[in-house]
Amino acid sequence: MLSLTFTLAEPQSFALWEKLLLAALIIVSAGLFWRRFGVVLDRILQSKKDPGFHLGNLARRVWDFVSEVLLQSKVIRQRPLPGLAHAFVFWGFCAFALVTLNHVAAGFGASFLSPSGAFGRFYFYFAAAFALACAIGILGLLIRRFLVRPRWLGAKLSYESGFIAFLIFALMVTYLAAFFTTDDAPATRVLWWAHTLCLLVFLPIIPHTKHLHLVLSPATVFLSRGGFSDIPPLAGDEDFGLVAGQDLTRIVSLQAYSCVECGRCSEHCPATNTGKILNPKEIILGVRAYLNDIGPRTDEPLLGKYNSQEAVFQCTTCGSCEFQCPVGIEHLPIMIGLRRGAVNTGAWEDDYGAKLFNQLERGSNALGISAAERDKFIQREQLPIFDGTQEYCLWLGCMGGYDPKGREIVAAFARVMKHLGASFGVLRKEKCTGDPVRRLGNDLVFQQLAEANLEILAQSKVKRIVTICPHCVRTIQEDWKAYGTPPPIEHHSEFLARYAEQLPKRVQDKEKIVFHDPCYLGRYRNVYDEPRAVAATAGEVVDPPRARERSFCCGAGGGLTFLGEETGERVSHVRAQELIATGASTIGTACPFCNSMFRDALGASNQPAPQLLDIAQLVARSLPATDSGEPGKK
Repeated sequence: MLSLTFTLAEPQSFALWEKLLLAALIIVSAGLFWRRFGVVLDRILQSKKDPGFHLGNLARRVWDFVSEVLLQSKVIRQRPLPGLAHAFVFWGFCAFALVTLNHVAAGFGASFLSPSGAFGRFYFYFAAAFALACAIGILGLLIRRFLVRPRWLGAKLSYESGFIAFLIFALMVTYLAAFFTTDDAPATRVLWWAHTLCLLVFLPIIPHTKHLHLVLSPATVFLSRGGFSDIPPLAGDEDFGLVAGQDLTRIVSLQAYSCVECGRCSEHCPATNTGKILNPKEIILGVRAYLNDIGPRTDEPLLGKYNSQEAVFQCTTCGSCEFQCPVGIEHLPIMIGLRRGAVNTGAWEDDYGAKLFNQLERGSNALGISAAERDKFIQREQLPIFDGTQEYCLWLGCMGGYDPKGREIVAAFARVMKHLGASFGVLRKEKCTGDPVRRLGNDLVFQQLAEANLEILAQSKVKRIVTICPHCVRTIQEDWKAYGTPPPIEHHSEFLARYAEQLPKRVQDKEKIVFHDPCYLGRYRNVYDEPRAVAATAGEVVDPPRARERSFCCGAGGGLTFLGEETGERVSHVRAQELIATGASTIGTACPFCNSMFRDALGASNQPAPQLLDIAQLVARSLPATDSGEPGKK
């Protein structure tokens, strides 16, 4: 009668022919693995070095590695159930590393973990627990891919994924089954060889499939550029961006080969969700296909056969793709790099784009309005001129200085600043920060704008800046650094939140306010609570279904608000309907671009439209009617 000891059973000895066969199979498996992986590694290393990249802030890199790779935090947080299933598979592989080494060593009579030893017994049980979780996880993922079939995974069934899932499941089952037999039972040897063959068949498949991320994604996460949507500098006058294979950098190539094809980027992309050509996953896979077929160091264009120029210029740069990616792919530097290549070489021909570039090259704002109109607005609102003695420089930006509704936001914010006694002034002259041309890839015009503005700020002796526009904050704070040192800048939501206790509270007729998170305030700068705290002074703040880091874009970013009509469904209309559906009487915003996009979308809606107000306007409504409006000193 079979005695069930529930300890791992292993063959106690192997014949010489078995050892020779095992050695031969290992050599073949490793050789086949390297035959493909060596090519991939060579393609990555042949790519040019990344300009400006350095391994700074090692503590943060180690933390990101521990959090995102070892703990699978992003995988689980953004897709809890499938994420947890994937995490159990990953943790199972980690737990199996020592078991696998011991398994192979046992085949040559050099086992170093004994089921009868204290540590060996503990570790085999420990691995068994993860093997069971891994088997359940991979079974769940198999059902999801082949039965549930979310459209983000792709319409085409991946039978290679099914085969690999079978191998992983078989690895776990053959290990667990060995606990229900004895060392001298014939089944033990069969299980041992079955486990070995699954392992050796799995290894050479890895570099041929998306499962290459098992090897590369830890390096991708660790070797990030260091910041969200961190656009790398151009390396000299002959660098125009990502034009051809010779422009692909090592980080871009590494990330292209790390894509796991999970579709999280596509699931959250506003362009993909509104019928545009753009699919961020396909952009990355297009770069990978280019590397596979042609390789780096070639002059074959990157846009054309492998990626669509039209698709690249449909990106709103909202950052959802980059935020969601579980393997550390930085989509936006790649997308903007491809735009750079098309714009800086003259390959992109667009009437709206050309008009925008000319307006910013010759004028002061992206709207193409005379600077005299800004002067009239300043005089009409009696905004103080910055003279170097005030604490804050109130940066108007293109929308705050020239857009009628944007001016209303500035006027409301100025009233609140005066009520708080904060000293501020506006510049006599101000140019666009260059945000739209930066995201569209025109480096020359952006440099001209950044340098001109930095000179104006230096001459005016500006020490601190506050603005209503998150795009201005990001561009001044991060992108201008390539051309000088900008003064510290904050968004008006941060300023107002700091004085939240001093802001007037609306006690009666408190309304329901649904707050829309601007992409450039939320995902780009991780500012979520501050604007809600400000809006809460005027009413009950509620969130739409997609909020905070999952907020759905308004459609204005990436320069798209200046490029004419969209194809497919309008992004702003989709988001506006989602906000209306909350039943809130007011939509709260914290970005003049969002305000502008929703203004048009609400006007086109068939439903009763809520009122649309910036958080500064929500606060300003409750200011005392007798407020003098005179700026104070603080």
